[in-house]
Amino acid sequence: MNVYTSEKIRNVVLLGHGSCGKTTLVEAMAYTTGILKRQGRIEEGNTISDYDKEEQKRLFSISTSVVPIFYEDIKINFMDTPGYFDFVGEVEEALAVADAAIIVVSAKAGVEVGTRKAWDYCEKYHLPRIFFVTDMDDDNASFRKVTERLTEIYGKKIAPFHIPIRENEKFVGFVNVVKMGGRRFTTASEYEECEIPEYSKANLSEVREILLEAVAETSEELMEKYFSGEEFTQQEISQALRNNVIDGNVVPVMMGSGLNAQGTTMLLQAIEKYFPSPEKTSIKGKNVKTDQEIVVDYEDGKPFSARVFKTIADPFIGKFSLFKICSGVIKSDSVIYNANKDTEEKVSRLYVLRGKDQIEVSELHAGDIGALGKLSNTSTGDTLSTKADPIIYDPVEISTPYTYMRFKTKNKGDDDKVSQALAKLMDEDLTLKVVNDKENRQTLLYGIGNQQLDVVISKLSNKYKVEIEAMKPRIPYRETIRKKARVQGKHKKQSGGHGQYGDVHMEFEPSGDLETSYVFEEKIFGGSVPKNFFPAVEKGIAESVLKGPVAGYPVVGLKATLVDGSYHPVDSSEMAFKLATIQAFKQGFMQASPILLEPIVSLKVRIPDKFTGDIMGDLNKRRGRVLGMNPVTGGKQEIVADIPLSELYGYSTDLRSMTGGIGDFSYEFSRYEQAPSDVQQKVIEDNAKEEAAEA
Repeated sequence: MNVYTSEKIRNVVLLGHGSCGKTTLVEAMAYTTGILKRQGRIEEGNTISDYDKEEQKRLFSISTSVVPIFYEDIKINFMDTPGYFDFVGEVEEALAVADAAIIVVSAKAGVEVGTRKAWDYCEKYHLPRIFFVTDMDDDNASFRKVTERLTEIYGKKIAPFHIPIRENEKFVGFVNVVKMGGRRFTTASEYEECEIPEYSKANLSEVREILLEAVAETSEELMEKYFSGEEFTQQEISQALRNNVIDGNVVPVMMGSGLNAQGTTMLLQAIEKYFPSPEKTSIKGKNVKTDQEIVVDYEDGKPFSARVFKTIADPFIGKFSLFKICSGVIKSDSVIYNANKDTEEKVSRLYVLRGKDQIEVSELHAGDIGALGKLSNTSTGDTLSTKADPIIYDPVEISTPYTYMRFKTKNKGDDDKVSQALAKLMDEDLTLKVVNDKENRQTLLYGIGNQQLDVVISKLSNKYKVEIEAMKPRIPYRETIRKKARVQGKHKKQSGGHGQYGDVHMEFEPSGDLETSYVFEEKIFGGSVPKNFFPAVEKGIAESVLKGPVAGYPVVGLKATLVDGSYHPVDSSEMAFKLATIQAFKQGFMQASPILLEPIVSLKVRIPDKFTGDIMGDLNKRRGRVLGMNPVTGGKQEIVADIPLSELYGYSTDLRSMTGGIGDFSYEFSRYEQAPSDVQQKVIEDNAKEEAAEA
């Protein structure tokens, strides 16, 4: 493989709605450039990008694949990302190292939710972008509808570069709107010049006008010329497009058919012409020695530094750390330094990955994307550099997971295997999280959505040969009391030799502080209980509050006072007093008007204006209290509400269903409140059933 320097590299992320044709388009470009002799198909499970068994089974992308393609004298690192929203972490990893984006739109499906999300990502990461309208070979394809919709949403930035030429209802070529010339496909993406058909001319003049408006918007000088009715020169159009596509002020719309590999040559030409090389961009980092912020400009002449943006931890192909070089050059015999972990790593072999294929290379330069195998201490988000010039770049920004489930291993001896397998999956996907909730005797698996969690269960079974069982999680309720109660607890046992005797009189009442489990006091007069047994009494309380008598949840807000008791000079012991206290606790707690408290979270839901009524109605059904609304950019609203945590189970799926996939939410714990009586009753019943099942 040739060595490419920064100015000859393009790092391009492919974005778009699920199943819009991203993977097929990458396949078509690999075929167009001669990497493939035969184009793979998703249905046949033989594409470069979707090499994982889960992807082949489900017929959609789950992970981001890097596919380097060589065109003319440049190297384009394509990052094919998943379109389904549960796998957003994969998209965010690719966005962190991309310098530009292709937003793929199906001419059949039109502009979808994923299209708009892709645009929002480009805005957030300041990426220049091109829309590529694929599926033009389909009978129901409408390029006009797509461009009209894009213009309606994004205004005068949209610049159609092409219009289709159809003959006998087949897609046979296109008109280049920039150069005003016809092009007819010969073989796959190859084309020859042709006359512009008469029937295309009316549409062409409209589209040309949209393009010229987009050009006019780029400068005051061109705007004046446009309004005075003067024609732009070809040079002015080309220069304006070159300068402003990079800035994101003009967004070209191109077309083709991924399935028939049509239109890919023009797309590759546009990537070379309009997209920036890494040297035209920069990244901020921190010099570890000086603690100063620095700006790094993807230069070969500076010391080596790179940002690890993705980890592959596959039981078959091994562990690979994918990185983008921010400065300098890396060679296959380098010693590199991980500033985040303060450890050195030895590079034995240096790779470029193309899907699952590992291509060994001798060196890589600033701006390029490569992979290293078996780095023992490096994980996603770490920075690699030299020990003499240690740098740390910001970690990859990853979405927080809010969907979760409880799980158990199906085979008791598999706990360690499951734990190790999940650790590898979490190395690969930073949106996965395992939480050991000891308090509620459960292990929780967090992710972005149910589809992602379903894939995890399937991967554990197929890749790692371990089975887990998913179930509804136990909500972390609390138990407390509302009244005061005084009870006696006596533990007396005689069984030859020393007996056991402990006798306590306890008062239980609310402490008023739900942040702490219990407060213990003693008000003993006249030595009815010797002082040396006080710690045993408190120990009895401390053990009892871990699992309350109502439904087995931790107790909070309890004040326990030892007021009286009696002892036996021979038979009393710490154990006897502890057991007497536990007995008193169970009696007293149930006599002091016990209640269940449920966790309330502060929820934020971001949705387009038109869904506001539906979402607020749904939140009311879930016992939510809407506290307010805040307008958000892009015609959206943020609804703020307090809602019981138990009502958010499955909310990710329901919200997507209500908003067509465009809504998202986040929440954080706020406080505990008394649960309604019907909720308390159901929790108590469910808990009793579970205890019986486990017994």
